Amino acid sequence: MGTDDAGGTALSERDELLEILREQRRFLRLTVRGLDDEQATTRTTASELTLAGLVKHVALTERGWIDIMLQRPSQGPERNEETWGDDFRLVGEETLADVLALYTEVERDTEASVAGLPDMDHTAPLPEAPWFPPNANWSARRILLHLIRETAQHCGHADIIRESLDGAGTTEVMLDAVERGDQVKNAW
Repeated sequence: MGTDDAGGTALSERDELLEILREQRRFLRLTVRGLDDEQATTRTTASELTLAGLVKHVALTERGWIDIMLQRPSQGPERNEETWGDDFRLVGEETLADVLALYTEVERDTEASVAGLPDMDHTAPLPEAPWFPPNANWSARRILLHLIRETAQHCGHADIIRESLDGAGTTEVMLDAVERGDQVKNAW
């Protein structure tokens, strides 16, 4: 177990994993800071990914994994072959503010859900999918580690997209916020 940055208090494994996930979420939010909807939906690479689409995808992915962990019905939108890509883009009247609000809602649900588990050894069966072995189960620990990896990977994608958009990477956005006196809680 590690310690928190504030007072050297030992954190539990659960708290450490949640803190690392929080850090990655903050980095993703920082990457889209100061952007309008047009900028947030602009493609800057050969990929179809946009910053708003990444935030939406990461939020829906986190929600999906928490649904699996709790073995509850999916809280996300129903998808089919035609709408599968909607997880990666804004549709209809959706805005960057909307997907950031969704991300905040998902974060609260994740925090409460993980806090309510008896321990990190809690297991859940994985859904049938070609990329999972048959009858596989993952612990809450492994699900959180997967979410950290997924979020960190997309933070890297977002950093490249943002830098291609206006030359500002996440670090520059963070430093600019600090210079203006904005609170960037535990961003490092």
